[in-house]
Amino acid sequence: LWYVADGSDVETGEVMVFTGPRFALTVRHGSADPVAEASRRLGDAPEMLRFGPAAVLHAVLDTVVDSYLDASVQVRTDLTTLERSVFAPGREDLTEQIYSLKREVLEFQDAVRPLVPVVQDFAGPRAEWPEEMLPYFRDVADHMHRTDTEVRSLDELLNSVLDAHLARVATWQNDDMRRISAWAAILATPTLVAGIYGMNFAHMPELSWTYGYPLAVAVMVTAATLLHRTFRRNGWL
Repeated sequence: LWYVADGSDVETGEVMVFTGPRFALTVRHGSADPVAEASRRLGDAPEMLRFGPAAVLHAVLDTVVDSYLDASVQVRTDLTTLERSVFAPGREDLTEQIYSLKREVLEFQDAVRPLVPVVQDFAGPRAEWPEEMLPYFRDVADHMHRTDTEVRSLDELLNSVLDAHLARVATWQNDDMRRISAWAAILATPTLVAGIYGMNFAHMPELSWTYGYPLAVAVMVTAATLLHRTFRRNGWL
């Protein structure tokens, strides 16, 4: 498993190891090549070769599990950046990015979880392997357990980030509705006054009064101003 930072993608491959009394055969699918790194590690520690094919299996397995740890660090870095964006002051819809990262974490889980019981089984005594190899496989099992715990934590944290983002989106919508309602209330008063005086009945007060029109306009402006100040004081505008 490896992480492509440019697209925030988790890519997976497969490596199979067949061991016998005096041989170890690897078959790889995917662009990543953990076998090359495992071979380099064995070259740096030639004393491990005395343990035979089990040492080759350990080197390959250790390389794969280390790649999990590296990928989990990169995923957490992206998740931290995404979390900061969720709580940033702006109004950016990050739902698609959150779901995309969650999909990658699920792919991460699909690669990690099936390997956990396998590695734990390798950490136990096996008649066909040297007993000296057990501490090495137990170390790999410990790293595997840490990775599995980390991936579960990432998944849970992503759920929390998604819930927080949806809550913020709901808050934005509520704010928009309050603003719309506030402006509708402000415009309702002038509309009401203008509607009453626009009915053109023959007997209406102030129709023939010199100051009737300025007074009606003043009432509308005053009412709209008072409502605007009230809504701003209450945080609706």
